[in-house]
Amino acid sequence: MKLNLVVASAALVCAVGMPVQHAIAKVSPEKAAELDGDKLTCMGAERAGSASGIAEYTGKWVGKWPGMTKEYGYEPGPYADEKPLFTITAQNMTEYEDKLTEGQKALLKLYPDSYKMNVYPSHRDFGFQDWVCDTVKKNAVEAEVVDDGLGITGTSGAIPFPFPSGGVEAIWNIINPHRAWTEKAVCDIADVYANGSIAWGRNKFMTLNPGNNPTKRGSFTEKINAYFYTGYLLPERDKGFVAVGYQPNNFSNDATQSWQYQPGLRRVRQAPEVCCDYPVPPAGLRTVDDDYVFNGSPERYTWKLVGKTEMYVPYHNFKVNDPALKYSELIKPNTINPDYVRYELHRVWVVEGYLKDGMRHIYSKRRLYADEDTWMALWADNYDARGQLWRIAFVNYFYSQESATFHRGASIYHDLTAKAYEAGYLVNERGDDWWRINQPLQPAQFSPQAAARGGH
Repeated sequence: MKLNLVVASAALVCAVGMPVQHAIAKVSPEKAAELDGDKLTCMGAERAGSASGIAEYTGKWVGKWPGMTKEYGYEPGPYADEKPLFTITAQNMTEYEDKLTEGQKALLKLYPDSYKMNVYPSHRDFGFQDWVCDTVKKNAVEAEVVDDGLGITGTSGAIPFPFPSGGVEAIWNIINPHRAWTEKAVCDIADVYANGSIAWGRNKFMTLNPGNNPTKRGSFTEKINAYFYTGYLLPERDKGFVAVGYQPNNFSNDATQSWQYQPGLRRVRQAPEVCCDYPVPPAGLRTVDDDYVFNGSPERYTWKLVGKTEMYVPYHNFKVNDPALKYSELIKPNTINPDYVRYELHRVWVVEGYLKDGMRHIYSKRRLYADEDTWMALWADNYDARGQLWRIAFVNYFYSQESATFHRGASIYHDLTAKAYEAGYLVNERGDDWWRINQPLQPAQFSPQAAARGGH
């Protein structure tokens, strides 16, 4: 791929574990003034489109768009009537390979009759609330990397580094894009195996990110980044199991903490370390830090900002989360039904993580693709200990009118070796338990006591 390398020669790579040069994190007020100007959006993305088909940024819709009918719940979005411009298949992939990830190429080759990419017109019409842009501008001149890359300073609620100078700053943007303050749903999980059999899971799911509260917000120096609650309803063997906990902002003297209610014991216990490559039930086809394709502590990897390039990525995926779409139509052998996944051409930041000597993780290398406009990571290619491409993850984001930003939808995790995949965060058949976003939640709802109540 032809990468537009944007990393200044004075600071090519800032890796976790290396001495942190605090001064490179901040930019001058003059540089920060370029944000939300003629050339750059408030996130630092290029406003201009491209001759190859990337749309010019308009940001003209915030929270509402023409044709929207409900204040919350599923909407088909403003592009529902569009047809694909073309379809990428195993037969014609060489025509587009400079804009495909290695994972996309692998899926096309492995499943030539099942996986394809319907490419639609590119759009960049959804913008940000004023307070989000103001936060980014403030962080541009104030935010820093601290504690050897394990923490940051700055105001929460938006990315800390709109002008990233290296891998550490880039990964902290990926960890902290602007997204919902709270989310609540009952989510189905489909684990689809090589023989076509499907194992189903179901969770009551909630998160609370205090720093994203539009009326309060806070600082990245505060203890808690996010709270989580997962209560298992399926499979039957796991019914009644509840896990709650929190993820910190700074990992230098803290870690993700979890308490679990186990129905067999009828008591709550603090879990051992829930980090990194801890396998996620029910099938273990993904790791804890695969959520959002990457989340949690950056400590186990040396991070490199490779640059920015044009890629076909999943974007504006309203349709795949439609309640009218039954799982029997969506969940298919080898991969989800590609007719319901929308790809567009966008500029993405490419960030790589290399496992440090002496550190343990099932992935030796991670390659992440983060949207230029939002810094949300859309796709990840993950490599095993031999350096072979092994697991692929992608998130089908849709724009949420309830939170006025993009929200995760159906999330797909492929294991190329096992020829299996997991489709998680499915809400199509959940009725009134479809996503509710930015509704008030309290820390007490994520406590060990809440786990005990939820498990009974």
